[in-house]
Amino acid sequence: MKIIFAGGGTAGHVEPALAIARLWQSKYPQDTLEFIGTAKGLENQLVPAANFKLYKIPKVVMPRKVSLSLFSTPLAFLGAFMSARRVVKGADLLIGFGGYVSAPAYLAAKSLGIAFVVHEANAKPGFANRLGARLTQSVAVAQPVAKGALSRALITGIPLRSDVAQALSKSGKDWAKARANAKSNLGFSPSDPLVLAFFGSQGSLALNSVIEKSLPTLLSGGAQLLHGVGKLNSLPKAQERYQATAYIEDMATAYLAADLIISRSGAISCSEINALGRYALFIPLPIGNGEQRFNASQVISQGRGEIIDQEHFTPAWIANNFNRLLGKSKSSSISGSESDINASEKIVNLMEFTLSGKRR
Repeated sequence: MKIIFAGGGTAGHVEPALAIARLWQSKYPQDTLEFIGTAKGLENQLVPAANFKLYKIPKVVMPRKVSLSLFSTPLAFLGAFMSARRVVKGADLLIGFGGYVSAPAYLAAKSLGIAFVVHEANAKPGFANRLGARLTQSVAVAQPVAKGALSRALITGIPLRSDVAQALSKSGKDWAKARANAKSNLGFSPSDPLVLAFFGSQGSLALNSVIEKSLPTLLSGGAQLLHGVGKLNSLPKAQERYQATAYIEDMATAYLAADLIISRSGAISCSEINALGRYALFIPLPIGNGEQRFNASQVISQGRGEIIDQEHFTPAWIANNFNRLLGKSKSSSISGSESDINASEKIVNLMEFTLSGKRR
């Protein structure tokens, strides 16, 4: 059989798709698995690195307000739809994870009579998956959605990357030992508090600046800091108890090691922090459709995190709240959460059910 995965742009769309593809491949190694993406986005690095074929279709950005682009969007979308149709034709199943590529892929599958599955990772669904959920009965969500077609979806959680899932499984035997070992493996003292600050693979110039200006606070009292500045930003000057890197290769170990995590609240980050993190300060991206404000709700409801708007995240705020945040970490549970551990299996089960008329 041939399965097409539609998910591109951000890690929130690509990483779950890859997790499902790997599990499906392990169960059905004879099947053909292919991806649809665009010319820009993380799929161009992650999908080929995972040894899956990637087809590219035009990226169409839906205008959020009235502008001249309203007139050109329909024609551009038609081009993306026709490109997606050529890729999807002949497939047995499509599964989409949202983002620019998914809407034309859903419509292409529908026009060809090909069954498809929708998975929504964000707590506030985007346009593509709201559209897709109206066209299929096979819909899954990471968290309950209050209204619309996604409100009837199967609640599965978010598929965890293999390294995070493995770290979660191993750490359950002794969380205290796992966290201390993680600090040592990163080159930090296992007994002193460690802060992890990162703001996506590209980083954030504004948030990095706040972190750098706050180093006297963040390194006070023996505290340590691991700072992922992002690939597009220069590295700050090295200091004792401070490591800065363009990209953190071993995120599972970094999550485990951190007493306090300071990050954006993308769906994937929130899921991985929920699995392995101890306490988190989330700073939602101040653009988009506002989904990042809602993604962290599961972590916050457990008393393991809080949110601050970017405009309020300043060196003065950190100076006034840093000790309080470390105190919250100390009083929170040392263990992580297994709420997403079976997400991949649940989604694969939904795919199998959707294919039940065709599966040998």
